[in-house]
Amino acid sequence: MRIAQISPLFEAVPPKLYGGTERVVSSLTEELVAMGHDVTLFASGDSVTSARLAPMRDQALRLDATVRDWIAIYYRMVEGIYRRKDEFDVLHFHIDYFPLSLFSRQKVPFLTTIHGRLDIQELVDTYGTFADCPFVSISNSQRRPIPQLNWVRTVHHGVPADRLTPQPVKQEYAAFLGRISPEKGVDRAIRIAGRAGLKLKIAAKIDNADKEYYDTLIKPLIQGNRDVEFIGEINDAQKPAFLSGAHVLMFPINWPEPFGLVMIEAMACGTPVVAFNCGSVSEVLDHGVTGFIVDDIDQAVAATGKIHSIDRARVRATFDRRFTARRMAEDYVDLYEELAQPAHRLHALTA
Repeated sequence: MRIAQISPLFEAVPPKLYGGTERVVSSLTEELVAMGHDVTLFASGDSVTSARLAPMRDQALRLDATVRDWIAIYYRMVEGIYRRKDEFDVLHFHIDYFPLSLFSRQKVPFLTTIHGRLDIQELVDTYGTFADCPFVSISNSQRRPIPQLNWVRTVHHGVPADRLTPQPVKQEYAAFLGRISPEKGVDRAIRIAGRAGLKLKIAAKIDNADKEYYDTLIKPLIQGNRDVEFIGEINDAQKPAFLSGAHVLMFPINWPEPFGLVMIEAMACGTPVVAFNCGSVSEVLDHGVTGFIVDDIDQAVAATGKIHSIDRARVRATFDRRFTARRMAEDYVDLYEELAQPAHRLHALTA
Protein backbone atom coordinates (compact mmCIF):
# COMPACT_ATOMS: atom_id res chain seq x y z
CA MET A 1 0.00 0.00 0.00
CA ARG A 2 0.99 3.63 -0.47
CA ILE A 3 0.83 4.93 3.10
CA ALA A 4 1.38 8.42 4.47
CA GLN A 5 2.43 8.69 8.12
CA ILE A 6 1.95 12.20 9.49
CA SER A 7 3.92 12.84 12.67
CA PRO A 8 3.89 15.69 15.17
CA LEU A 9 6.70 18.18 14.63
CA PHE A 10 7.70 18.79 18.23
CA GLU A 11 10.38 16.08 18.17
CA ALA A 12 12.34 14.39 15.42
CA VAL A 13 11.29 10.89 14.34
CA PRO A 14 12.60 9.05 16.24
CA PRO A 15 13.14 11.55 19.06
CA LYS A 16 16.68 12.03 20.25
CA LEU A 17 15.58 11.71 23.90
CA TYR A 18 12.05 11.94 25.33
CA GLY A 19 9.09 11.82 22.94
CA GLY A 20 6.40 9.17 23.08
CA THR A 21 4.26 9.85 20.02
CA GLU A 22 7.19 10.44 17.67
CA ARG A 23 8.81 7.23 18.93
CA VAL A 24 5.64 5.27 18.17
CA VAL A 25 5.38 6.83 14.70
CA SER A 26 8.98 5.84 14.02
CA SER A 27 8.44 2.25 15.13
CA LEU A 28 5.28 1.95 13.03
CA THR A 29 6.89 3.51 9.97
CA GLU A 30 9.95 1.27 10.07
CA GLU A 31 7.85 -1.88 10.45
CA LEU A 32 5.58 -0.89 7.56
CA VAL A 33 8.62 -0.40 5.32
CA ALA A 34 10.03 -3.76 6.45
CA MET A 35 6.69 -5.35 5.51
CA GLY A 36 7.09 -4.03 1.96
CA HIS A 37 4.78 -1.02 1.97
CA ASP A 38 5.54 2.27 0.20
CA VAL A 39 5.64 4.71 3.11
CA THR A 40 6.10 8.48 3.13
CA LEU A 41 6.80 10.07 6.50
CA PHE A 42 5.74 13.68 6.96
CA ALA A 43 7.89 14.93 9.83
CA SER A 44 10.64 17.37 10.75
CA GLY A 45 13.69 17.39 8.49
CA ASP A 46 16.02 16.13 11.22
CA SER A 47 14.15 12.82 11.30
CA VAL A 48 15.85 9.55 10.32
CA THR A 49 13.80 6.91 8.52
CA SER A 50 13.96 4.14 5.94
CA ALA A 51 10.71 5.53 4.50
CA ARG A 52 10.56 8.45 2.08
CA LEU A 53 10.95 11.57 4.24
CA ALA A 54 8.79 14.58 3.42
CA PRO A 55 10.28 17.31 5.63
CA MET A 56 7.73 19.79 6.93
CA ARG A 57 10.42 22.05 8.41
CA ASP A 58 14.17 21.77 8.92
CA GLN A 59 14.18 20.82 12.60
CA ALA A 60 11.90 19.73 15.39
CA LEU A 61 9.95 22.51 17.07
CA ARG A 62 11.44 21.72 20.47
CA LEU A 63 14.89 22.62 19.16
CA ASP A 64 13.87 25.90 17.51
CA ALA A 65 13.60 28.79 19.95
CA THR A 66 12.60 31.17 17.15
CA VAL A 67 9.14 29.66 16.71
CA ARG A 68 6.40 31.89 18.12
CA ASP A 69 3.27 30.30 16.63
CA TRP A 70 3.51 26.55 16.13
CA ILE A 71 -0.19 26.31 15.19
CA ALA A 72 0.54 28.29 12.00
CA ILE A 73 3.18 25.68 11.11
CA TYR A 74 0.66 22.88 11.54
CA TYR A 75 -1.92 24.64 9.35
CA ARG A 76 0.64 24.94 6.57
CA MET A 77 1.62 21.29 7.06
CA VAL A 78 -1.96 20.04 6.73
CA GLU A 79 -2.53 22.08 3.56
CA GLY A 80 0.67 20.72 2.02
CA ILE A 81 -0.41 17.13 2.70
CA TYR A 82 -3.86 17.83 1.30
CA ARG A 83 -2.29 18.92 -1.99
CA ARG A 84 -0.49 15.56 -2.17
CA LYS A 85 -3.35 13.38 -0.91
CA ASP A 86 -3.96 11.54 -4.19
CA GLU A 87 -0.47 10.01 -4.05
CA PHE A 88 -1.62 7.68 -1.27
CA ASP A 89 -3.99 4.80 -0.59
CA VAL A 90 -4.39 5.87 3.02
CA LEU A 91 -3.30 8.80 5.18
CA HIS A 92 -2.54 8.12 8.85
CA PHE A 93 -2.50 11.22 11.04
CA HIS A 94 -0.95 11.51 14.51
CA ILE A 95 -1.51 15.27 14.93
CA ASP A 96 -4.69 15.49 16.98
CA TYR A 97 -7.65 17.39 15.49
CA PHE A 98 -5.73 19.48 12.93
CA PRO A 99 -6.60 17.45 9.78
CA LEU A 100 -10.26 16.74 10.56
CA SER A 101 -12.03 19.65 8.89
CA LEU A 102 -10.13 19.47 5.61
CA PHE A 103 -9.76 15.71 5.23
CA SER A 104 -13.36 14.89 6.11
CA ARG A 105 -14.24 16.70 2.87
CA GLN A 106 -12.17 14.56 0.46
CA LYS A 107 -12.14 11.01 -0.87
CA VAL A 108 -8.80 9.44 0.13
CA PRO A 109 -9.21 7.14 3.17
CA PHE A 110 -7.69 8.62 6.30
CA LEU A 111 -7.60 7.93 10.01
CA THR A 112 -6.40 9.71 13.11
CA THR A 113 -4.76 7.99 16.04
CA ILE A 114 -5.36 10.10 19.13
CA HIS A 115 -2.33 9.90 21.41
CA GLY A 116 -3.34 12.20 24.25
CA ARG A 117 -5.89 12.56 27.00
CA LEU A 118 -9.48 13.46 26.12
CA ASP A 119 -10.93 14.50 29.49
CA ILE A 120 -10.82 18.22 28.62
CA GLN A 121 -14.02 19.96 27.59
CA GLU A 122 -12.51 21.78 24.62
CA LEU A 123 -11.34 18.46 23.21
CA VAL A 124 -14.70 16.83 23.83
CA ASP A 125 -16.38 19.64 21.90
CA THR A 126 -13.88 19.73 19.04
CA TYR A 127 -13.64 16.00 18.39
CA GLY A 128 -17.40 15.74 18.85
CA THR A 129 -17.86 18.14 15.93
CA PHE A 130 -16.17 15.52 13.72
CA ALA A 131 -17.59 12.46 15.47
CA ASP A 132 -18.01 10.41 12.27
CA CYS A 133 -14.37 10.66 11.18
CA PRO A 134 -12.41 7.42 11.73
CA PHE A 135 -10.45 7.44 14.98
CA VAL A 136 -8.08 4.95 16.59
CA SER A 137 -7.62 4.84 20.34
CA ILE A 138 -4.41 3.64 21.95
CA SER A 139 -6.36 2.11 24.85
CA ASN A 140 -10.01 1.44 25.53
CA SER A 141 -9.85 3.62 28.62
CA GLN A 142 -8.81 6.60 26.48
CA ARG A 143 -12.26 6.58 24.86
CA ARG A 144 -14.26 7.17 28.02
CA PRO A 145 -14.65 10.97 27.82
CA ILE A 146 -15.95 10.78 24.21
CA PRO A 147 -17.45 7.30 23.66
CA GLN A 148 -19.64 8.51 20.78
CA LEU A 149 -16.75 9.07 18.37
CA ASN A 150 -16.36 6.75 15.39
CA TRP A 151 -13.76 4.58 17.12
CA VAL A 152 -12.77 2.11 14.43
CA ARG A 153 -10.26 0.22 16.58
CA THR A 154 -8.01 0.25 19.62
CA VAL A 155 -4.39 -0.41 18.68
CA HIS A 156 -2.00 -0.72 21.60
CA HIS A 157 1.48 0.67 21.06
CA GLY A 158 4.44 -1.51 20.24
CA VAL A 159 8.22 -1.11 20.11
CA PRO A 160 10.77 -3.01 17.96
CA ALA A 161 11.54 -6.39 19.46
CA ASP A 162 15.30 -5.88 19.26
CA ARG A 163 15.49 -2.23 20.39
CA LEU A 164 15.24 -2.92 24.12
CA THR A 165 16.35 -6.30 25.44
CA PRO A 166 17.24 -7.73 28.87
CA GLN A 167 20.87 -7.11 29.79
CA PRO A 168 23.02 -9.36 32.02
CA VAL A 169 23.37 -6.82 34.83
CA LYS A 170 22.63 -6.95 38.53
CA GLN A 171 19.42 -5.35 39.74
CA GLU A 172 20.32 -2.66 42.29
CA TYR A 173 17.59 0.02 42.38
CA ALA A 174 14.07 1.04 41.51
CA ALA A 175 13.65 3.08 38.32
CA PHE A 176 11.53 6.04 37.24
CA LEU A 177 11.58 6.85 33.53
CA GLY A 178 9.80 9.55 31.57
CA ARG A 179 8.93 13.13 32.46
CA ILE A 180 8.90 15.20 35.65
CA SER A 181 5.35 16.49 36.08
CA PRO A 182 2.63 16.32 38.77
CA GLU A 183 0.60 13.69 36.93
CA LYS A 184 3.56 11.33 36.52
CA GLY A 185 4.00 11.00 40.29
CA VAL A 186 7.76 11.12 40.76
CA ASP A 187 7.17 12.36 44.33
CA ARG A 188 5.22 9.17 44.96
CA ALA A 189 8.02 7.11 43.44
CA ILE A 190 10.51 8.68 45.86
CA ARG A 191 8.28 7.88 48.85
CA ILE A 192 7.55 4.32 47.71
CA ALA A 193 11.17 3.44 47.04
CA GLY A 194 12.25 4.96 50.35
CA ARG A 195 9.70 2.97 52.34
CA ALA A 196 10.59 -0.19 50.42
CA GLY A 197 14.28 0.26 51.22
CA LEU A 198 15.39 0.74 47.62
CA LYS A 199 17.55 3.32 45.96
CA LEU A 200 15.67 5.21 43.23
CA LYS A 201 17.19 6.31 39.93
CA ILE A 202 15.22 8.94 38.02
CA ALA A 203 15.78 9.25 34.26
CA ALA A 204 13.44 12.01 33.21
CA LYS A 205 12.88 15.13 31.17
CA ILE A 206 11.92 18.45 32.74
CA ASP A 207 9.78 20.61 30.47
CA ASN A 208 9.86 24.36 30.95
CA ALA A 209 6.21 24.20 32.02
CA ASP A 210 7.16 21.86 34.87
CA LYS A 211 10.38 23.53 36.03
CA GLU A 212 8.69 25.37 38.91
CA TYR A 213 7.09 22.09 40.05
CA TYR A 214 10.50 20.42 39.97
CA ASP A 215 12.29 23.27 41.74
CA THR A 216 9.75 23.67 44.53
CA LEU A 217 8.51 20.14 45.18
CA ILE A 218 10.85 17.54 43.68
CA LYS A 219 14.32 19.02 43.95
CA PRO A 220 14.09 19.29 47.78
CA LEU A 221 13.25 15.56 47.91
CA ILE A 222 16.37 14.74 45.89
CA GLN A 223 19.00 17.11 47.27
CA GLY A 224 20.92 15.53 50.10
CA ASN A 225 19.08 12.22 49.66
CA ARG A 226 21.72 9.57 49.07
CA ASP A 227 19.03 7.07 48.06
CA VAL A 228 17.75 9.13 45.12
CA GLU A 229 19.75 9.83 41.97
CA PHE A 230 18.51 12.13 39.21
CA ILE A 231 20.29 11.33 35.96
CA GLY A 232 18.20 13.40 33.51
CA GLU A 233 16.96 12.36 30.09
CA ILE A 234 18.33 9.19 28.51
CA ASN A 235 18.18 7.91 24.94
CA ASP A 236 17.16 4.51 23.57
CA ALA A 237 20.74 3.24 23.64
CA GLN A 238 20.90 3.88 27.39
CA LYS A 239 17.52 2.39 28.27
CA PRO A 240 18.35 -1.35 28.17
CA ALA A 241 21.03 -1.10 30.86
CA PHE A 242 19.02 1.39 32.91
CA LEU A 243 15.85 -0.71 32.91
CA SER A 244 17.59 -4.09 33.18
CA GLY A 245 19.46 -2.85 36.25
CA ALA A 246 16.20 -2.05 38.04
CA HIS A 247 14.30 -4.38 40.35
CA VAL A 248 11.15 -2.54 39.32
CA LEU A 249 9.90 0.36 37.25
CA MET A 250 7.78 2.75 39.31
CA PHE A 251 4.73 4.09 37.45
CA PRO A 252 2.75 5.92 40.17
CA ILE A 253 0.67 8.08 37.86
CA ASN A 254 -2.13 10.39 38.93
CA TRP A 255 -3.97 10.97 35.64
CA PRO A 256 -5.85 9.03 32.92
CA GLU A 257 -2.71 7.91 31.08
CA PRO A 258 -3.79 7.05 27.50
CA PHE A 259 -1.16 4.31 27.22
CA GLY A 260 2.15 4.60 29.07
CA LEU A 261 4.94 3.60 26.68
CA VAL A 262 7.50 3.26 29.46
CA MET A 263 5.60 0.28 30.84
CA ILE A 264 6.20 -1.80 27.72
CA GLU A 265 9.77 -0.50 27.43
CA ALA A 266 10.40 -1.92 30.90
CA MET A 267 8.68 -5.17 29.95
CA ALA A 268 10.94 -5.46 26.89
CA CYS A 269 13.90 -5.52 29.30
CA GLY A 270 12.20 -8.06 31.55
CA THR A 271 11.64 -5.47 34.27
CA PRO A 272 8.34 -5.70 36.18
CA VAL A 273 6.24 -2.61 36.83
CA VAL A 274 4.39 -1.31 39.87
CA ALA A 275 1.70 1.03 38.58
CA PHE A 276 -1.25 2.94 39.98
CA ASN A 277 -4.61 1.89 38.57
CA CYS A 278 -5.26 4.88 36.32
CA GLY A 279 -6.08 5.16 32.64
CA SER A 280 -4.71 2.32 30.53
CA VAL A 281 -2.70 0.57 33.25
CA SER A 282 -5.05 -2.39 33.65
CA GLU A 283 -4.99 -2.95 29.86
CA VAL A 284 -1.21 -2.89 29.60
CA LEU A 285 -0.11 -4.76 32.73
CA ASP A 286 -1.06 -8.32 33.61
CA HIS A 287 -1.37 -8.17 37.41
CA GLY A 288 0.93 -10.70 39.02
CA VAL A 289 2.61 -11.53 35.69
CA THR A 290 4.29 -8.37 34.40
CA GLY A 291 4.00 -6.43 37.64
CA PHE A 292 1.42 -5.24 40.13
CA ILE A 293 -1.48 -2.81 39.82
CA VAL A 294 -2.08 -0.84 43.01
CA ASP A 295 -4.44 1.82 44.35
CA ASP A 296 -2.30 3.70 46.85
CA ILE A 297 1.18 4.16 48.27
CA ASP A 298 0.76 1.48 50.94
CA GLN A 299 -0.17 -1.10 48.31
CA ALA A 300 2.72 0.07 46.13
CA VAL A 301 5.20 -0.44 48.97
CA ALA A 302 3.82 -3.92 49.62
CA ALA A 303 3.95 -4.79 45.92
CA THR A 304 7.53 -3.58 45.65
CA GLY A 305 8.41 -5.86 48.55
CA LYS A 306 7.29 -8.92 46.60
CA ILE A 307 8.54 -7.87 43.17
CA HIS A 308 11.04 -10.75 43.16
CA SER A 309 8.10 -13.14 42.79
CA ILE A 310 7.74 -11.91 39.21
CA ASP A 311 9.53 -14.05 36.59
CA ARG A 312 11.53 -11.60 34.45
CA ALA A 313 11.69 -14.07 31.55
CA ARG A 314 7.91 -14.25 31.57
CA VAL A 315 7.74 -10.45 31.56
CA ARG A 316 9.78 -10.38 28.35
CA ALA A 317 7.73 -13.23 26.85
CA THR A 318 4.55 -11.26 27.50
CA PHE A 319 6.07 -8.26 25.75
CA ASP A 320 6.94 -10.44 22.75
CA ARG A 321 3.37 -11.68 22.56
CA ARG A 322 1.54 -8.38 23.06
CA PHE A 323 3.64 -5.29 22.45
CA THR A 324 6.06 -5.58 19.54
CA ALA A 325 6.10 -3.01 16.75
CA ARG A 326 5.37 -5.76 14.21
CA ARG A 327 2.11 -6.64 15.99
CA MET A 328 1.20 -2.94 16.04
CA ALA A 329 1.97 -2.55 12.32
CA GLU A 330 -0.04 -5.64 11.40
CA ASP A 331 -3.03 -4.28 13.32
CA TYR A 332 -2.80 -1.00 11.44
CA VAL A 333 -2.42 -2.66 8.04
CA ASP A 334 -5.62 -4.63 8.68
CA LEU A 335 -7.31 -1.34 9.43
CA TYR A 336 -5.85 0.44 6.39
CA GLU A 337 -7.14 -2.31 4.12
CA GLU A 338 -10.56 -2.16 5.73
CA LEU A 339 -10.79 1.62 5.37
CA ALA A 340 -9.71 1.42 1.72
CA GLN A 341 -12.81 -0.61 0.84
CA PRO A 342 -15.44 1.44 -1.04
CA ALA A 343 -18.05 1.13 1.72
CA HIS A 344 -15.70 2.71 4.25
CA ARG A 345 -14.81 5.51 1.85
CA LEU A 346 -18.48 6.35 1.61
CA HIS A 347 -18.76 6.31 5.39
CA ALA A 348 -15.86 8.76 5.68
CA LEU A 349 -17.39 11.01 3.00
CA THR A 350 -20.70 11.26 4.83
CA ALA A 351 -18.94 12.34 8.04
